[in-house]
Amino acid sequence: MTPSSPPWLHLVSAFLAMETADSLVSLAKLCGGGSITEEVQRFIWDHCINEAARKGNAPYLKSFLKKLINENESNCREVLDELYEQYAYLMTSMKSVKGNARVRKYITFLFPDGYLYLPSCPKSRKLMVPLQCSLNMLEGDTGCSIWPSSLFLSEFILSFPDIFSNKSCFEVGSGVGLVGICLAHVKASKVILTDGDLSTLANMRLNLGLNQLITETDAPEKLSEDQNVVKCIHLPWESASESEIHAFMPEIILAADVIYNPECFPHLVRVLANLMNQRKSFSQSQKETSESSVPDSIWVETKVNGANEGFIAHVHASGKSDSNGHGIDSRKGAPKRDHPVAYIATVIRNIGTFNYFLELAEQASLTITDITETLKPFNLLPYMQSYDRSSIRLFTVSSN
Repeated sequence: MTPSSPPWLHLVSAFLAMETADSLVSLAKLCGGGSITEEVQRFIWDHCINEAARKGNAPYLKSFLKKLINENESNCREVLDELYEQYAYLMTSMKSVKGNARVRKYITFLFPDGYLYLPSCPKSRKLMVPLQCSLNMLEGDTGCSIWPSSLFLSEFILSFPDIFSNKSCFEVGSGVGLVGICLAHVKASKVILTDGDLSTLANMRLNLGLNQLITETDAPEKLSEDQNVVKCIHLPWESASESEIHAFMPEIILAADVIYNPECFPHLVRVLANLMNQRKSFSQSQKETSESSVPDSIWVETKVNGANEGFIAHVHASGKSDSNGHGIDSRKGAPKRDHPVAYIATVIRNIGTFNYFLELAEQASLTITDITETLKPFNLLPYMQSYDRSSIRLFTVSSN
């Protein structure tokens, strides 16, 4: 019984990530062979309750203890006195949480056996990322919460570090900063994180500091070439100028869950198009356009409100070379390219909304390629029952 191996490791990791009480009880049962035994309760006391006491997540701890106690009492099983006492203490001493409460979550990426060959895999096979985020999912226009596509994109970066290592990377809408932290971990040569919300930027900088990363918030024209510094830039899409965008010159652009508000799409597509086209001369663009083939249309199936729906998207078949010279290198899983490419992870919640984004991208001469089935990241978050990776699509965006 040690927190260094499953299922005990999964229970502790889920607790630190503040998974739901139902998820924790499910994992606790797994540890106890179907029930929350005294041994499991002792483990929870030693490795979870004490951690919560040090990290100050009292409301979350209260919710978990209530669920755990009810679970055992309803099955006529004993509950440790220490757990009763801790719950009683929280009931009498804890003040209610009001407003946009911030909590400290710990997202732990667990690398399976046999993956030490990956440059992104620590010797311990465990990468823990502390993050301050909000309990209010809409705070900072969703920027202060951890969304599924951000987790997926982070898994993708850690699973295919060769794509991002020694590359200049730029994230559009960086939220809590998880993707940027993973980019720094795989040693991207430059990491530039942007967001249009100032409170989100402040929270992001705090998170970078929690992960021992130095931040720089200078304006784009003052960016230094210090490759050990993560840049944090205030960049509202609607007001970003072409010259301001061109100052970044990234090799790789990333975004997670940015395709949700149709009112923002014209601005988002304009930013993406400017980031993509900055390295290409007019003559190059003409040549590539004349040599390009018409993209295939494919049927992409997804689930919206639990029902299977689909849409026709003008995208290349995954894994084939496209008109811009992009393709998949089967040895490393890295796309071949000679100009910028973007990776966008998103949950398609509304077919009409997503098709509108595709229309605007096509008008801006951007090619959207679905690579969800081609480059599947490893499952580095096996303990997260609330994280449904099957609902997430991964696209590349490139310039025609």
